[in-house]
Amino acid sequence: MNDTPTVTPISPWLKSPLTDLTQAMVSHQWYGACADMEMKALDCLEAYGLDRGLTRCETLIKDFQECAQKNKQYKRITAMRLERHRQVFAGERSKAERYAPGPPHDSY
Repeated sequence: MNDTPTVTPISPWLKSPLTDLTQAMVSHQWYGACADMEMKALDCLEAYGLDRGLTRCETLIKDFQECAQKNKQYKRITAMRLERHRQVFAGERSKAERYAPGPPHDSY
């Protein structure tokens, strides 16, 4: 498996006024949580160029990808869910206490 991070190219293959108008639609600048990481990664790529920037900016790119895709978070949630199911099937936990009790109905 190739460990080189994949990023979308900074400049489109075909440049037109339409690509200028729709360029911001594929960024994370509207979502807020990953906007700063995306800007740092893109600034680094712009400073070093795409070819050299993939190696120089690898940590920034990986941090941004983790923020955007949340792979580690989903793996952790899946591991906790599978462990709870394993405990129920092994008899270490009853089926009623599979999950923690929820908050009261009138709370926020």
